[in-house]
Amino acid sequence: MSDALFRGTLAELDPDVYELTQLESERQYRKLILIASESTSPLAVRDALDSSFQNLYAEGYPDEDTRWLSEEDILDYETRLAHYRRYSDPRYYKGVEYADAIEALARRRCAEAFAANGLTADDLYVNVQALSGSPANNAVYHALVPPDQTVMSMSLLHGGHLSHGAPVNRSGKVYNIVHYNVDPKTQRLNYQTIQDLAYEHKPKMIIAGFSSYPWSADWARFRAIADSVGAYLLADIAHVAGMVVAGAYPSPVGHAHVITSTTHKTLNGPRGAIIITDDHVISRRIDHAVFPGEQGGPHINVIAALALTFKLAKTKQFSALQHQVIRNCATLTARLEERGFPIAFGGTDTHLMNLDCKYVTGSDGTTLSGDMAARILDLAGIVVNRNTIPGDTSAMDASGIRMGTSWITQRGFKKKETTALADIIAEVLLATTPYPLKSHSGLNKRAKVDFTVLENAKLRVRELAESAGIDFVPTDHDYPHFYYIDDKPKREGDWIVYELRGEKVRQFLNVVLSSDIEALEPDQSQPTRCYTPQGKVDGTLTCKSPYAFLLSVP
Repeated sequence: MSDALFRGTLAELDPDVYELTQLESERQYRKLILIASESTSPLAVRDALDSSFQNLYAEGYPDEDTRWLSEEDILDYETRLAHYRRYSDPRYYKGVEYADAIEALARRRCAEAFAANGLTADDLYVNVQALSGSPANNAVYHALVPPDQTVMSMSLLHGGHLSHGAPVNRSGKVYNIVHYNVDPKTQRLNYQTIQDLAYEHKPKMIIAGFSSYPWSADWARFRAIADSVGAYLLADIAHVAGMVVAGAYPSPVGHAHVITSTTHKTLNGPRGAIIITDDHVISRRIDHAVFPGEQGGPHINVIAALALTFKLAKTKQFSALQHQVIRNCATLTARLEERGFPIAFGGTDTHLMNLDCKYVTGSDGTTLSGDMAARILDLAGIVVNRNTIPGDTSAMDASGIRMGTSWITQRGFKKKETTALADIIAEVLLATTPYPLKSHSGLNKRAKVDFTVLENAKLRVRELAESAGIDFVPTDHDYPHFYYIDDKPKREGDWIVYELRGEKVRQFLNVVLSSDIEALEPDQSQPTRCYTPQGKVDGTLTCKSPYAFLLSVP
């Protein structure tokens, strides 16, 4: 019979989308990514995401008793398929016998990876269906806290997360949120202050977990505070889950009533989330809050990738990686401090750190903003994000940048390479000049960077990136995607021809060339001279259209 299947590769069926996927892969190869919430998932994890599990709907959950099956029992197909054919399962859809197996496997491996502090995998209840960290947190709210009740969490400005009750987030609209902050003198958590705040407000739930606070949490102290006011303790370990599994960061297992985490940060897995508890009643409420409370059918292909992620997380290689991530972050922090930069929160003992950009000032006292610092570093090939630090009053005017070392460590960075990267960051930022710019909204902070320093930094980043590991073969695109000062120009005979176009090209040419731009009509040419810091260059300027020109030089 004939069918209606679209056969062909992505490159054949949609070359434009294929090209974008190749460009993004090349970007990840060419740039050094210090986004603390990102990592590169292994090729095998990406293969699992591309599996035929993508095609399924599987609303509901596997049999509850599969939580206590060993991996060997879960993969005993004769027994499990016989059970499925006789008793079916709790899901709303059929045709899910292998979805049941992969989800049971992911849950079991997750429980084994996180078992700690005297609790075994058999003591833990795991949900792997939440689509990401915020839906996971929302499910916990849904399960444990009635609307309008009080929840206590860390302020977003001091290192918390949007889903921890920020006013713009659903959690901040549905619940009464009370925030704790870092101590203004030490820039560390003051647990006595948190205790006093809990006594005052009697929260229904306390959230301990951070998106930019760089120090380890004292889970036992948080649990004692929660118990003193009859509150649930939610540990959001999205950023540090990989280090928790590796024993490089304290585990909240046995302390927190509920643990949530994303799976794509230090766990190096696909974009997803997990929810863990050691309480059977809470487990049932959370499962119901995830489905049908928060979402419909789970993404079974993601769960397949999670099963692999947790298997890899239990290896010695993964443990060594996580400990090296922390060492590299300490190296990055120490070197930037040596170069004179203040370190927000006073340092780090995790995978991330925060740089205070206010150290760099313009002649009029304008300080470098986190946004300008991040944008300029991105031009140099170093990817970071702006972030609020203690003292900031708005996320829209952050004065810090957050940097994490997971991705570069995966690519092979050790102390030598991390120190070199820190020097590049310092030299680029110290070569910037912040200044104010008037706009309809008032004065905005802007910055410019020395051209020579920037271009030299790009070359040094390129050298580091090319020596680092990747698990794919990148494409090789040039301008306008990726370009360097030492690129060889394309010649037409004895001449090099540059195409210059854009809405401000005429103003630009009036500044850098000797030509009478206004006298040139389309398809007309005239001799010209270009003035550069390295000297004068004679050539020919040709007008193609009012906003497009060709500059030919020998």
